Amino acid sequence: MSDLRKVNIDGQEIEVDGAMTLIQACEQAGVEVPRFCYHERLSIAGNCRMCLVEVVGGPPKPAASCAMQVRDLRPGPEGQAPVVKTNSPMVKKAREGVMEFLLINHPLDCPICDQGGECDLQDQAMAYGLSGSRFKEAKRAVDDLDLGPLVGTAMTRCISCTRCVRFTTEVAGITQMGQTGRGEDAEITSYLNQTLASNMQGNIIDLCPVGALTSKPYAFTARPWELTKTESIDVMDALGANIRVDTKGREVMRFLPRNHDGVNEEWISDKTRFVWDGLRRQRLDKPYVREDGKLRPATWPEALTKAAEALKGADKPAGIVGDLAPVEAVFALKQMIEGQGGLVECRTDGAKLPAGNRGAYAGTAAIEDIDSAERILLIGTNPRDEAPVLNARIRKAWAHGAEVALVGPAVDLTFAYHHMGDDRAALQKVLDMGGDDEIKAKRSLVIVGQGALQEADGAAVLAAAQTIAANTESGLIVLHTAASRVGAMDVDATNEGGMDAVSAADVIYNLGADEVEIGDGAFVIYQGSHGDRGAHRADVILPGAAYTEENGLFVNTEGRPQLAMRAGFAPGEAKENWAILRALSAELDATLPFDSLAQLRSALVEAVPHLARIDEVIENEVQALAAGPLGEASFRNSVKDFYLTNPIARASQLMAELSAQAQARKSEKIAAE
Repeated sequence: MSDLRKVNIDGQEIEVDGAMTLIQACEQAGVEVPRFCYHERLSIAGNCRMCLVEVVGGPPKPAASCAMQVRDLRPGPEGQAPVVKTNSPMVKKAREGVMEFLLINHPLDCPICDQGGECDLQDQAMAYGLSGSRFKEAKRAVDDLDLGPLVGTAMTRCISCTRCVRFTTEVAGITQMGQTGRGEDAEITSYLNQTLASNMQGNIIDLCPVGALTSKPYAFTARPWELTKTESIDVMDALGANIRVDTKGREVMRFLPRNHDGVNEEWISDKTRFVWDGLRRQRLDKPYVREDGKLRPATWPEALTKAAEALKGADKPAGIVGDLAPVEAVFALKQMIEGQGGLVECRTDGAKLPAGNRGAYAGTAAIEDIDSAERILLIGTNPRDEAPVLNARIRKAWAHGAEVALVGPAVDLTFAYHHMGDDRAALQKVLDMGGDDEIKAKRSLVIVGQGALQEADGAAVLAAAQTIAANTESGLIVLHTAASRVGAMDVDATNEGGMDAVSAADVIYNLGADEVEIGDGAFVIYQGSHGDRGAHRADVILPGAAYTEENGLFVNTEGRPQLAMRAGFAPGEAKENWAILRALSAELDATLPFDSLAQLRSALVEAVPHLARIDEVIENEVQALAAGPLGEASFRNSVKDFYLTNPIARASQLMAELSAQAQARKSEKIAAE
């Protein structure tokens, strides 16, 4: 039951939920209220006092609008709606006083501060502050913290809004940050000078309203007004987080999150945010051909001719799809290889995902359903490594009272859960419980990881998960680890023999699959952006564009098609992925029926109509899989090292450093005897 109340804000009467705070009601009325500490996704601190408003008929002092609810307001003497003023002389004086206080100790760093140009303190001092200050005393200074290689600190600039403390404890689920001291001695610090051990810590850079927390890798490289901003999609995991790519010239300078309530809210993982240095290293910028056991640079016509000759002479060529390939490239590869009588495969990790059964490989629930879930069962997954932003969402549900159970290896998920066991017997036990009316009455979800589906009995595990979801009337989320997987399954880039059939092929076309070992004997054509494992094994290398260098369609783990937009151009002679396949098909005398990305997308949508429904979660029918016998094995999680899961991340120096630090943290500390 909503408790609707009328409130008069600056002469405008609106009706809002009584549980809303005044700052939220003002937002609904379209009235801007300045703030530093208030953030809609964090708990209320009420400590910056910038959001003061006047409540008419209330106490003779301004009230903090972030900490006062609409239901706490008293109506007028004749029952009129309570009146709130945000632009009265009292409010103006209060805001100027607060701003004066905030700037007492703030250093005059703006010309050399990385936050310059996108700083809340600058903007609000201009809009609501005074032109001078009455304080003549010396400013205090604070020692800087070492939070690790990602977040740079200049703590003298800190205004103690505590957003970073609240984010790390509430959303990221770590306890290293806090505030000590009182009054002038108050400072944000880390417990025993620890560095932050979270794969979502970069978000505190965005949250900091001043320049106290900045991006270490990006420091002093660009100003916000020099950057070209492109809205795109992240491919570091299968969540499909909405991001903004900031470029300067041809270089990607940084990645920032975009708000999307259905996918990533406004958070991104550290790999998503800081992987940009991997886009500059180890790049393939010209074609290569292997001669006498060695790769040598070649021209495009030469490389395409060599690749075409190999494909023409093949008995049964095979194509494998990597983790970062856009749907258009997968569709073009499938048409080209199957036109040559070959087969394609996208399940390179051996996951037993059923072709054509979208309810089983993309699930039947949306990521947003996690927010309202009361019971969540995790099977064979470690979401903290496989999709950190999704894990933060599960943590949020847990904080609101949801029960979480895990079948799989016991890992630190940043929240408490019931560990049911780590083997198939534990899954069977859950299966045998069935579902009574009490369980069905609660909103519940089953989340299955790829680690659970990669073993020989993966199909039986998926069938068991479907059965548990059916018994308990739960939604099913299949948590993928590869950004391209659901889209490739949608265009049916699969064959009955799976990867075993591919290994028997004499010519293999490798579309950016760098996590696969290809045995000796086969002729390998590699198309990708980085000189990783796939390129080392290749006989012909065709340099492709990375995800920031071409327009592409990606379908995320819940089956939501999203568009990644080009932010820059591929280096050297590298080309867009679909264009390489189109050019090669002409050399094969089997030209693909499109000359532009628009024509390719038309053909794609004709073949798979739901891919035209951009940013919609498509409802999938439940087609129950045949239940099979579960094996004896223990569950294993699919992501071994969060920071090094794909060729772009492996090319990044920063990711290598973070990976080494994470390994060092895991290793046992040995006392000196």
